[in-house]
Amino acid sequence: MAYVPDPLPRHIDLNPSLVYLLDQASRAVATLAGVGETFPNPHLLIRPFVRREAVLSSRIEGTQASISDLFLFEALGERRARGDVREVANYVRALDYGLERCRELPLCMRLVNEIHAELLAAVRGGERALGQLRTGQVWIGPEGATIQEARFVPPPPGHLPELLRDWEKFLNEDLEVPPLIQCAMMHYQFEAIHPYVDGNGRIGRLLITLFLCAKDILPTPLLYLSAYIDRHRNEYYDRLYDVSATGDWEAWLRFYLEGVVEQAKDALLRSRRVRALQDKYRMMLQARGTTSGNALRLLDELFAYPFMTVPFAHQRLGISQQGARNILERLRQAGIVRPDASKWPRVYVATELLEAIEAPVAAELPAP
Repeated sequence: MAYVPDPLPRHIDLNPSLVYLLDQASRAVATLAGVGETFPNPHLLIRPFVRREAVLSSRIEGTQASISDLFLFEALGERRARGDVREVANYVRALDYGLERCRELPLCMRLVNEIHAELLAAVRGGERALGQLRTGQVWIGPEGATIQEARFVPPPPGHLPELLRDWEKFLNEDLEVPPLIQCAMMHYQFEAIHPYVDGNGRIGRLLITLFLCAKDILPTPLLYLSAYIDRHRNEYYDRLYDVSATGDWEAWLRFYLEGVVEQAKDALLRSRRVRALQDKYRMMLQARGTTSGNALRLLDELFAYPFMTVPFAHQRLGISQQGARNILERLRQAGIVRPDASKWPRVYVATELLEAIEAPVAAELPAP
């Protein structure tokens, strides 16, 4: 037996407690959106957040790469990097690609198929029809489980075109459904349909951020739910399953909105940390008389790429190798980066920035 979901409802009643939670989530996202708009170079400062999400979302699927592994891969361009790092790097590339393509295309299956092809290019699962809907039956359960032992069996492939047409319409119709609720419903339906052989979970989580940016809820991609989903993984699967089993949306919507509130506050504090660190470093350079245009440009680049080499800095700034080396040495003398002589070419690491991105924020959150 397989599960074929009903078309998504175009109206949903929210009880008072969900309305209150929706208001909390909407205000938290609006605050985060406002902070994102104040970044002087948002395309640089959001890059660590994109990479953190890539690591966490891929970890849910079993990869073991860390954010330092990813930054090092980008700095050195290692062709022999292990597969886990390449999978995470592909997630970054897929999200960047999706955000760029949203300027030209509405949210649609054509776009999702293109993102899927970017996600799985030349990595595990990449031999399985990139950007193509599955043509066979899949099921979800413990590793090695047969279809009879599966917890959830998505719809047979013959149902996919009709289901995905409705899903696509739901994304683009003018509905009287709050955008955050529409996003939650969109995510559930995508996971229930499970349109690909591999990569469904990562695409589904990526679509949450893509939806919020495409609908102008967020001007910059700062909100991600993978950390929350990873912390509550069993409950996440239970809440999705409950919608399929009972048709009751309330528990899933509550779980999702609580995640939005928690992760919006988390992202707000992390972004403030990063912004404060950028201001601190600029003041440190000014105090040392190191305020050349190239030094400040490289400082900005450092916030996008906390692992930096002389060749990489030379490439990013378009200056001579010696000029890049001189600036990195000034940053080292100021205590902004530390050299790691175990790698070649030598890697300069912004360790304090890595800590600002990765350190828990629970102690900084206000009491409920």
